[in-house]
Amino acid sequence: MRKPRIAILGATGVVGREITKITDELGVEFESIKFLSSAKSAGTKLQFQDKEYTVEEAKPEVFDDVDIVMASAGASTSKLFAPEIVKRGGMIIDNSSAFRMEKDVPLVIAGVNDEDLRQHKGIVANPNCSTSQLMLVLEPLKQFDIKRLIVSTYQAVSGAGLAAINELREDSVARLDGKTYENKCFKKPISFNVIPQIDVFCENGYTKEEMKVVNETRKILHFDESVKISCTAARVPVFNCHSEAVDIEFGKDVTPEEVREILKNSYGVEIIDNPENYEYPTTRDADKVNPVFVGRIRKNIAFDRGISLWCVADNLRIGAALNTVRICKKVIEMGLYRG
Repeated sequence: MRKPRIAILGATGVVGREITKITDELGVEFESIKFLSSAKSAGTKLQFQDKEYTVEEAKPEVFDDVDIVMASAGASTSKLFAPEIVKRGGMIIDNSSAFRMEKDVPLVIAGVNDEDLRQHKGIVANPNCSTSQLMLVLEPLKQFDIKRLIVSTYQAVSGAGLAAINELREDSVARLDGKTYENKCFKKPISFNVIPQIDVFCENGYTKEEMKVVNETRKILHFDESVKISCTAARVPVFNCHSEAVDIEFGKDVTPEEVREILKNSYGVEIIDNPENYEYPTTRDADKVNPVFVGRIRKNIAFDRGISLWCVADNLRIGAALNTVRICKKVIEMGLYRG
């Protein structure tokens, strides 16, 4: 089978640039590669593997000779181009929310539910950033029969894009200087603050971000409605890396020691768990690296068969770019592209 012809859609954005970097880091093999963007960014020069590329404007015809598209250009762009890509015989690995809950679209975390890729009909969805790191932790623990899941996320501003990163920086400087600052990305000032809202509120009082965690977890891990899931998502004044406090009730007995040993040997996970010596994962540990870091593993005193833990990961990598590229590698390894 020949090597695939690849394109990166949204190549000049924060996640697009990370996809480009990780494509090189993971050694993705390809016959050719294109970098695509909106008309506004077309013409930008990018360096990739010691070669300069010119970013092209994304138009339907540019996908004529592309087998795999890794996309991070927003839901509206994905909805516009996905049918064109599929019509031309290619496939799209989409990082937006456009297709995640579509019945016929696999929602995949590489290393968790790879076999779901075999069901793809030209579109594969990459989950929400806060869901992504959680799945690598939960999948190895499914053997203990997960019954209930309560997740609290503490999400960095990078999840809201470059403008949000700049807003945290500028708002922080203004506040320290005693000046006023007009926030635009967030409903409340983000500097020295915690905002208990990410995305809009739904009728049930949860936000769309919180319901993404609930619904995407069910789809990826194939949980039915008997598994109860709740999430609270907050935006915190951290530039990068999401943190999560996770409480799990199991149907079978399990000890913190067993969980620690299982996760220590699990794909994509690294344990930092020696609280007596102040060793536990923080966002600085996870910045710009690949593992999901787990610590504070302990018996949950509210559930008879419960475990509580803390996990941290770089949301721009495992929550977006890294998983997108890992999926691409799996598609190539499994021969699931037009070749």
